[in-house]
Amino acid sequence: MRKSGPPKGLISYLVLELLDERPRYGYELLGEITEISGGHWEPSYGSVYPILYKFEEEGVAERVERDDEPDRKYFALTDAGREELAEKRRDIGGEARDFGDVVLGFYHLYAALATDDRFDVDDADADWGYSERYSAWIVEQMIRHHERDFGEFERIDASPEEFYAEGNGTAAADAESEAESADDPEESEGASSGAADD
Repeated sequence: MRKSGPPKGLISYLVLELLDERPRYGYELLGEITEISGGHWEPSYGSVYPILYKFEEEGVAERVERDDEPDRKYFALTDAGREELAEKRRDIGGEARDFGDVVLGFYHLYAALATDDRFDVDDADADWGYSERYSAWIVEQMIRHHERDFGEFERIDASPEEFYAEGNGTAAADAESEAESADDPEESEGASSGAADD
């Protein structure tokens, strides 16, 4: 599996969230972020440690000494860090459509390279290619993860224009559905025990 990094600015948000949960050290953060992405992101020491040192300099995080691991640099969130996290949560919350557009844009390009006669890319004779088989695998993985996290996948027949026009109505329906799941423990358990990861 080829590894890449998260979109710009997202690593610092993830670091804040993970430090808010409990103190962590750099290598642990790297592993957590890789796991969150299903193995598709693998940030480097050169991306995470500068964030930690910057947070420390700004008073967003502080080092925590541990007697059992004196040589390991643990970092914990400060009160200023929690304020920073609240701001980052608002920022990330407003970027959901941008994230979705990135996913859709890359998938549409992938499918176009596989099917549109205007594009004649070389077959690299590698593990992956632009074809129906690999397109189906991408979609299959997205459905598996949707069902793992949200429950049974249901098709949405709306066109993009119709879907976007629904606007707040969709958000309200999602909120209502989540509230119903919270009231029904069996339904919540079913949603969290979906298909296995890739």
